[in-house]
Amino acid sequence: MSSGVETSEARALALDGADPLAGIRERFVLPRGSDGRTLAYLAGNSLGAQPVGARDAVIAELDRWAARGVDAWFDGEGGWLDVERILAERTARIVGALPAEITTANTLSVNLHLLLASFFQPKGSRTSILMEAPTFPSDRYVVDSQLRHHGLDPERDLIVVRPRVGELTLREADLAAAVHDHRDRLALTLLAGVNYATGQSLDIGRLTAAAHEAGAIALWDLAHAAGNVPLTLHDDDVDGAAWCTYKYLNGGPGAIGQMFVHERHATDAATPRLAGWWGNEPATRFAMAEHFQPAAGADGFRISTPPILSLSPLAPALAIVDEVGMPAIRAKSVALTGYLEALIDALVPDVAIVTPREPGARGAQLSLQVRDAAARHAALESFGVVGDVREPDLIRFAPAPLYTTYHDAWRAVTAMAATAPG
Repeated sequence: MSSGVETSEARALALDGADPLAGIRERFVLPRGSDGRTLAYLAGNSLGAQPVGARDAVIAELDRWAARGVDAWFDGEGGWLDVERILAERTARIVGALPAEITTANTLSVNLHLLLASFFQPKGSRTSILMEAPTFPSDRYVVDSQLRHHGLDPERDLIVVRPRVGELTLREADLAAAVHDHRDRLALTLLAGVNYATGQSLDIGRLTAAAHEAGAIALWDLAHAAGNVPLTLHDDDVDGAAWCTYKYLNGGPGAIGQMFVHERHATDAATPRLAGWWGNEPATRFAMAEHFQPAAGADGFRISTPPILSLSPLAPALAIVDEVGMPAIRAKSVALTGYLEALIDALVPDVAIVTPREPGARGAQLSLQVRDAAARHAALESFGVVGDVREPDLIRFAPAPLYTTYHDAWRAVTAMAATAPG
């Protein structure tokens, strides 16, 4: 984006008028301020906006429960037994997978534990897990506890790759080099597709290949990547991945999570896994057999009965993403995030953009390093602008393409300018 960007409100409105996805915003319910005005909501990397169909989807399942009781499980196509398969078809197109490689269950941290239980099998000298920093705390807690579960020491067996001194984001070459350098002790890598703090997007194919060349398993946390950046999990040969659905997929607060398990593992009954009744082969599930027979595909990694009421908002949410398609979502993301970036450069000189400048190295997020971040964020809310804060000094804006407008971006940046110290 040129440094001579037009910063007027009229320009923002003109860009909205030319936006091919402008009508999609009407399919979301956006928060309003006390004055009744729709907020400039740029916090979709924490919690996506509510799809218009979410409320009706929940009520429909409440009504079905009331009318059908337990028989609602067996209502044929569309019955509760099949709901996760419908979601898998849509999700597969969003993340570049085969439908059988997708399952919907649990929440992100639980699914990371399940994946590690299956794929972290330390043997001999291969006892280490490699992660990047900054790491979302829950991921670090999961890995630390898994290492200790195997009698290992995180101080010794966890390899953390950090940005170079004086830099705020990682160099992919440093990650790849670390994987190579530790190849004799490395059992598994767990990396984030898009970093929660910096918004940096990693090359999943390249780093998965590096892990495999080192003889390690490649797992991915895609919490900030699913529905945000293009993914080709099957073709990239990813071993396993997990993500939440309440950020860019707009599934609702604390929404159920999803997992990807590559078909070469998911169809292999010998793959280690923690077993539960709902992961059993559907054809024999109700035979109440004493011995576990895993369902084919990623469904064989499920454990418990799906929470139907929690699942229900996810269906209309995924339907929107699937209908619009990731190419169109990504095209607007690049344009809208670039516009936001250019406005910040032109109007808010007191902040530093932490997120990489290259569009291919980021998703729909800009992380801004500011002084007194919490106070600045509170001031933004008085202007009807919603971002979020990550300690110690970051304000994050997520221009989610499905419902964020160019005018929202303009409101956010002009509010940042108005709240600048001094």
